[in-house]
Amino acid sequence: MFQIDPMSREPVYEQIVEQVEQFILTNVLTAGSQIPSVRSVSMQHSVNPRTILKAYTELDSKGFIQAVPGKGYYVCANAKEKLLEKGREKMKDLRELITELALAGVSREEIDMCVKEAFTAAEGEVLKK
Repeated sequence: MFQIDPMSREPVYEQIVEQVEQFILTNVLTAGSQIPSVRSVSMQHSVNPRTILKAYTELDSKGFIQAVPGKGYYVCANAKEKLLEKGREKMKDLRELITELALAGVSREEIDMCVKEAFTAAEGEVLKK
């Protein structure tokens, strides 16, 4: 399920957190579905179990997954809504960036083209999964 790049500058636990979040947003993981066990991910990718546990603990603290003692980790019922809200909160940063770009002389057409390209790329990623 996970694609871990041990040579990446991004820590392994962050790679796992980001992938679980993307899987939830793209409905690869839905509410109530179980995510791979710490042991299975550790063995499959030759990663220290504590690293996997760190990622799962972070996801749990954010309210995206929850531990069920003796059974494993499951996606929370409202995980997707929380992630969508997290994305919408970034709109403020986007508005500020667009304002800076406009003041720097970047045309609306260039910004619109960039937004269209970003959406096309995102839709392509969703279709891959």
